[in-house]
Amino acid sequence: MKIFAVVIASLIAFSGIGHAADITAPVKEIMEATKSNWADNNSDWTDIFDASRLDHLYSRDFVARYQAAAQFPAVDDDGISPFDYDVIVNGQDACPLEDLAMAAAPVVDGVAEVTVRFRKSACSDAPDAKDYTTVRFLVVEEGGKPVIDDIVTENIETQARDSLKTTMALIAKGQ
Repeated sequence: MKIFAVVIASLIAFSGIGHAADITAPVKEIMEATKSNWADNNSDWTDIFDASRLDHLYSRDFVARYQAAAQFPAVDDDGISPFDYDVIVNGQDACPLEDLAMAAAPVVDGVAEVTVRFRKSACSDAPDAKDYTTVRFLVVEEGGKPVIDDIVTENIETQARDSLKTTMALIAKGQ
């Protein structure tokens, strides 16, 4: 009976992202930074890809792709980011984020999808100002903790999903 209990405990421990870990934790940190970046509080811009965040919020594969893409910086103030837009709001302009909601789906094949919805243009007079933006964070477990493995945005015009890892691979190839 004791061996059976050990086997069950081992299966639970290796069945994907553990129940003790909050799979939304890395997403919450990124969304708090993004929310602060677009708030009307004149605070300094928080780089969601700075070295300290890359070290603990993202998977090894994501970090490798980011570092490869960073060899081709976009035109920006610091000259180190491969992006010339905010990858979370999927644009260069936004209002303070409103109606932010987050939901985590169950783990499937070692990946949990954390969906975040918010309004990024509520302060605008544009016809689509009240539309929601949806971002999907694919979270995996590495080193016993949840980390972001990809960020997927929905392109409203094409109805396609855009993977940030795919975008980074294209940037790294000079495309």
